[in-house]
Amino acid sequence: MSASTIIVGYDGSAESRAAAAWALDQAGRTGAPVEFVHALEWPSYAPATRTIGAPPVWPEGEAARHLKGLMDEVVAQAARTSPQVEVRTFTENAPAAATLRDRSEGAAMVVLGSRGHNAVAGIGSVSVAVSAHAHCPVVVVRDGTPPAGPVVVGVDDSDCARLALEFAYRQAAARGTAVHVVRAWKPPAPPLERGPVIAEHLATAERAALDEVTARWRQKVPGVTTTSELVAGHPAQALTAAGERAQLLVVGSRGRGALRGALLGSVSQHLLRHATCPVAVVRATSPS
Repeated sequence: MSASTIIVGYDGSAESRAAAAWALDQAGRTGAPVEFVHALEWPSYAPATRTIGAPPVWPEGEAARHLKGLMDEVVAQAARTSPQVEVRTFTENAPAAATLRDRSEGAAMVVLGSRGHNAVAGIGSVSVAVSAHAHCPVVVVRDGTPPAGPVVVGVDDSDCARLALEFAYRQAAARGTAVHVVRAWKPPAPPLERGPVIAEHLATAERAALDEVTARWRQKVPGVTTTSELVAGHPAQALTAAGERAQLLVVGSRGRGALRGALLGSVSQHLLRHATCPVAVVRATSPS
């Protein structure tokens, strides 16, 4: 697997077509190859004489023809819209989330639609699982055209946030746009909120931390315009609001407030369900 390969989960749904279009645009900007992946766990089939323990076979007939047509269609569409992009396909009779996780090893990113044919609760269970377990950043795309705004990235003091910043700046440089850095902080709870000196002290410390981060990245990537915003409130709500004017919203898979052992933080999960623009989830370490 090339380190620049973009993996796309594709099932023919409107959301997966949007993911394919986003990935092809990304590949056109970076010169990366694209691999369209379709995985579906078909029921095991074998003739009556099948030996016990023998592996199931890939379905024949109409199902196989439908699958071939599905993949041929997306390859043909890619050739029409992005003829400069190298594309290939991969199909497997296996659970989709596990297949995409395996294909993500050594890849640049995985791109998924927000919902596939098996969508639940506003976002596909595959998107959530892959975002939590992939070996590379995962971008979840909604059907529709995002605004031509900046790349927005959420930061705190975690390792995940530092990796999210690096990913956001690479994306902004490739897209010729700005980075907008958002840091949310929680004002003091009662009765401390009655002490304005305490609240002011906390806000000053949070602003200093944000200014330090943005100054460092302005120096590292001077060709990308950087703006910043300090928000008093929950990071999930702050980033959802900022994402309304973003072409891409980037977040770490876990922040400093994540529960130990949780593979996908509550902020990431909230954004995957509620953000109106594509969301990139960047992991701090490769999952097992």
